[in-house]
Amino acid sequence: MDRRILVVDDEREIADLIEIYLKNEGFETVKAYDGEQALDLFGKHSFDLVILDIMMPKMDGLEVCRRLRQDQAVPILMLSAKTQDMDKIMGLMTGADDYMIKPFNPLELLARVRSLLRRSYQYNTPPAEAAASAREDRELRLGPLRIDRLSHTAEVNGKALHLTSTEFGILYLLAGNPGRVYSAEDIFQQVWKEKYYDSNNTVMVHISKLRDKLEKELGEKLIITVWGVGYKIEG
Repeated sequence: MDRRILVVDDEREIADLIEIYLKNEGFETVKAYDGEQALDLFGKHSFDLVILDIMMPKMDGLEVCRRLRQDQAVPILMLSAKTQDMDKIMGLMTGADDYMIKPFNPLELLARVRSLLRRSYQYNTPPAEAAASAREDRELRLGPLRIDRLSHTAEVNGKALHLTSTEFGILYLLAGNPGRVYSAEDIFQQVWKEKYYDSNNTVMVHISKLRDKLEKELGEKLIITVWGVGYKIEG
């Protein structure tokens, strides 16, 4: 089945350009030109990924992202003409999985789309051999925290944690290897499946979001920062 992607950008030329490249790769594409239209379309259809511009009329991309993240884990790739690190951090903190600066290389955009879809598929689709395994092989438990690899769910004392596919990937990696310290580079390469760059603060932002969600339900810190080295979860 074709993957359906929602492209949200008030600059119609950019939305049309993105649509051309996506369709050439076999993706079904739906376009919206403002935030309100995007939310309306999302309420009527299911999407595998959202490409979301920040600066738009009626409702900006940050607010659209916030609203989607209230009950959706769909991968979100945010676009912006803003180049400051804080703008990127704000986009990621709002719930975006990745961030690109305009003007962008369409081939890089496609590469990031494929990467996000691959990660989402990896953490949402149970492999046949894993589905046949015993339930204990698919679950991780750390005290009141339960993580289910096949159903892509995590819960604390039976209460569901609303995680993005990226946040789930990080949690599963750390919880599946308790006591092991992972550097930001390790996490990026294993979860994003891409080359890591020294100036990349994406991992830090996603760790911060994930940590906040966990601590809100657990009442204690689960993800530990090992200064100068990386992150870990104790057994």
